[in-house]
Amino acid sequence: MIVMGLDYGSRTVGIALSDALYLTAQPLETVWRNSEGKLRRTCARIEEIIAARGVGAIVLGRPCHMDGSSGERVEQCRRFKTMLERRTGLPVFWQDERLTTVAANEVLSESGIPREHRKKVIDQVAASLILKEFMDAHPEFRAERGIG
Repeated sequence: MIVMGLDYGSRTVGIALSDALYLTAQPLETVWRNSEGKLRRTCARIEEIIAARGVGAIVLGRPCHMDGSSGERVEQCRRFKTMLERRTGLPVFWQDERLTTVAANEVLSESGIPREHRKKVIDQVAASLILKEFMDAHPEFRAERGIG
């Protein structure tokens, strides 16, 4: 089973996928939209990927303040999570996403990606970090789902 990682933003959703053995997380793509509430095409693209890749679960980044408290973005993500669960029928798990965009920027910088090109891929790299952090924090997930 493949697990999908998502970094939900106001205008983008970064998408990453695990490998079938649940060991690695690879950036896949960034879905762009014109405004916060326009999610129909975003959800349709996520559903296409789920069907094409055999995704069995989703990990969604949960934006928190540095002190761990919830803010306005958390409520928007909560609505997106509910929509994903309803539309896909898949379980959607939360993963703290604090500092993942900062870490993604560092990864891209260290890889020699010029700053002007990072915007195109930073959200999908952040999604892969969110997914990898979830995988590292929940090794039991593999056994529970018969992976490996």
